[in-house]
Amino acid sequence: MIAPNNPNNMTCEQFQAQLPELIGSGDNIHAHPHMETCDLCPKLISDLEAIRDAARQLFPVEDPSDEVWKRLDKAIQDDEEEE
Repeated sequence: MIAPNNPNNMTCEQFQAQLPELIGSGDNIHAHPHMETCDLCPKLISDLEAIRDAARQLFPVEDPSDEVWKRLDKAIQDDEEEE
């Protein structure tokens, strides 16, 4: 029987069930003991990282310029004055 609390004996199913916590923890998931002994899960993580990177390119995060904030502020003030 595989010990579920021992990451060295973890099945792929157990590892993948913990992925949300592992990814959200900020730890290096590639250093997880299961990743060192498994052939399948590192490929899965690589695919998930590729999807993440592709999604980031679809929706680039950029801070609006100061000019945009000034125009928004002016539009809000103008709208308040009209009421």
